[in-house]
Amino acid sequence: MRVLVAPDGFGGSLSPAAAAAAIAAGWQRGAPHDEVVAGPLSDGGPGLLGVLSSALEGAWLLDLQVQDPLGRDIDAQILLVGGTAYVESALACGLHLLAADERDPIRTSSYGVGELILGALDAGAARVVVGLGGSATNDGGAGMLAALGWQPRDSVGRPLAPGGGALGKIAGLSGAVDARLAQVGLVVATDVDSPLLGLRGASAVFGPQKGASRDDVQRLDVALTSWADALEAATGRQVRDQPGAGAAGGLGAALLALGGEVTSGIALVQDLVGLAELVRRCQLVVTGEGRLDATSLSGKVVSGVAAAAAAEGLPCLVLAGQVVLGRREAAAAGIEAAYAVVDTVGLEASLAEPGRHLAALAERVAREWSRG
Repeated sequence: MRVLVAPDGFGGSLSPAAAAAAIAAGWQRGAPHDEVVAGPLSDGGPGLLGVLSSALEGAWLLDLQVQDPLGRDIDAQILLVGGTAYVESALACGLHLLAADERDPIRTSSYGVGELILGALDAGAARVVVGLGGSATNDGGAGMLAALGWQPRDSVGRPLAPGGGALGKIAGLSGAVDARLAQVGLVVATDVDSPLLGLRGASAVFGPQKGASRDDVQRLDVALTSWADALEAATGRQVRDQPGAGAAGGLGAALLALGGEVTSGIALVQDLVGLAELVRRCQLVVTGEGRLDATSLSGKVVSGVAAAAAAEGLPCLVLAGQVVLGRREAAAAGIEAAYAVVDTVGLEASLAEPGRHLAALAERVAREWSRG
């Protein structure tokens, strides 16, 4: 039997490629006669460049130095393929870059994402695809715009401090974004369709996982309201309610204000790696992610892979760190069965050695499902 293994990354513990390798190794142990094909995926969030660099012919990585969410210098990369540059925003503002006690969306900044985009412009890209997801920031893209030349200022003209908390004092934007941006196609690849503000917005939905308290969430939402007013006044574009504006702590809103076009991250990646053809040549499809829950069914890797498998009438299995999605909801999405690492070894052990325990789970599942 030919088995396609096409997972996303597992939070900050395993990249898509590492997760695929662990599942493939375990499956091969459990079903040595099966042919296992590894095809790691990303929905635009962490792991995007790793997935595309191994799948796209002629792709090459350009090394850059940028600022992390707290303004420290770090090494990062962009991927260049022909005239297109792929930017993984999480490489500059990802939650994985911070220790647990450093998570604070009141002060974390997306400045480094702007530096990555500048690197793409310097490389001569005619099209820039920015993948959103996994961010530690909630600054509405203000830091990114500052790096690109558009500085947020308060009522007396002083530059605002980094972070989403300072945006409550914004009076306007000074300077101008790099003129080269007007000459490139800007694509915003995201896995969420959240607006910028409100109960479904950046602060309320994603703020707590970035370290925001209940009071912080309210403060950030008010601050982003002021930011949206200033952004829309400066650009003439109404972005706050557009789908994807709330992605990556509001980075989506800033990119939309620059004229960016939102697209589904998983659809973009599926097309680039040829997922439909990979599925067509297999008899079973296995995907996975760190936590299988209701959000997995809306624009994330698992939903995309399950849909591709269903289109070919193939069963799709999910191997996850945790599973909190009901069987009925999973079945409605085309998921035949879902298995969790924590159900076997517990949360602490699964985080300590994620690759080993994921491979062990895959080995057990392979014995159950293989026809070899």
